[in-house]
Amino acid sequence: MAGHSKWANIKHRKGTTDARRGKLFTRLSKEIIVAARLGGGDPSGNPRLRIAIQNAKTANIPKDNIERAIKKGTGAEVENYQEVTYEGNFGPVGIFIEATTDNTTRTVANIRSYYNKIGGSLGTNGSLAFIFNRKGVFNFTLPSTISPDELELDLIDAGAEEVNIEDNLVTVITSFEDYGAMQKKLEDMQIEISEAALQRIPNVLVTLDNDTFQKAMKLIDLFEDDDDIQKVYHNIDVTEEQMELI
Repeated sequence: MAGHSKWANIKHRKGTTDARRGKLFTRLSKEIIVAARLGGGDPSGNPRLRIAIQNAKTANIPKDNIERAIKKGTGAEVENYQEVTYEGNFGPVGIFIEATTDNTTRTVANIRSYYNKIGGSLGTNGSLAFIFNRKGVFNFTLPSTISPDELELDLIDAGAEEVNIEDNLVTVITSFEDYGAMQKKLEDMQIEISEAALQRIPNVLVTLDNDTFQKAMKLIDLFEDDDDIQKVYHNIDVTEEQMELI
């Protein structure tokens, strides 16, 4: 897990445009649709849907939008989304893509076109297995009723691999296998989770010169702007100087 905290805080410093906000709404709505389709529309009996709804609320998605997404996942005309992953590289950089799409032919064609435009190549599934570990990541505000030390001990006892607390904001990392158990533990503690997800955490980081870094970011931007793509992971060890270039 070395380097995770730094990696987790890498954000693209872009303004909040309508297009970006719309993309976020689309991504979170798709997650609700898929969660409802797979586990039913009752969040009390569907942990994945419960987390998807909470993530949507945190992003200020209107209640009506959330309800429509649930209906799309459970209604007679269910949205036929598939969850697929793609692995590739840009030079020494590994890029792992998670997509939710109703047309995989379109999605993979778009991904190839972005590589052709900027550089890099699409690889085979499993090619990045040694670079990324799938982990559960939970974010929430430190409750006023519990001390940071006490919280950390409780969560480690419940299976947390890492607990980071900074400015009353808590990030908890678990193994893939302990994701559901940690979600239940936090709910039992009546902690309101602001965001939770299974993420791909890099365990091998690479450094780039500034020119290569900016090209890699252009490629990642293209992926992130695609409506079919939910999440993009990379293993770039970003310097403070490069953070200013984003």
